[in-house]
Amino acid sequence: MDDTHLERTRAFYDTVATSYAEMIPDTRYESALDLAMIRDFVDLLADGASVLDAGCGTGRMIGHLRGLDATIALTGMDLSPAMLAGARASHPDVPFVEGRLSALPFGDDAFDGLLAWYCIIHTAPHDLGAVFAEFRRVLRPGGLVLLGYQAGVGERSAKAAYGHDVELHAYLHDTPSVQRLLEAAGLVVDARLDRGPRTWERRPQGFVLARLPAAAAA
Repeated sequence: MDDTHLERTRAFYDTVATSYAEMIPDTRYESALDLAMIRDFVDLLADGASVLDAGCGTGRMIGHLRGLDATIALTGMDLSPAMLAGARASHPDVPFVEGRLSALPFGDDAFDGLLAWYCIIHTAPHDLGAVFAEFRRVLRPGGLVLLGYQAGVGERSAKAAYGHDVELHAYLHDTPSVQRLLEAAGLVVDARLDRGPRTWERRPQGFVLARLPAAAAA
């Protein structure tokens, strides 16, 4: 993500943070298939696993992950200070850090799992390789990553997003290409799913679950 796009994305979410939290407070807009992917991700983690919610927004997935496994040690990260303020208010016992996907503010081998739920939509397809290299870097051997995104090719935009006079800009991602880039970064894909849009959606949705092989070097 270049600096201009990064600053525009940060400004967008700083503007809509409060409305976003009110309109999307939980997983009510996820389908049963989406939630099954998250369930599988959590079930594959060991008790007490350390998990990063990358692009955590106002923390709506934090509560869901905790409800699936109360032993998970969660950390949230987001680009937007305003979104993080909402997350901290909702989950005061969880550490939240400001950061970007292409330069994660964590050391090597820091996490057993990484959830990237609709955050790579702000990364252009040609920049995903660098992001996935960062995901690999912060994962411990045997660690898991779960991606969610709008599936397809091209870009999308939405005017007056979340009730504000701002425009949302995002990228669609082609799932076979996502798999190839994950594999190029040293991850192995366990499962991938493209599903059609539900009544409240305009586009197909894509999900990929991948792991860093246990024998991989740090």
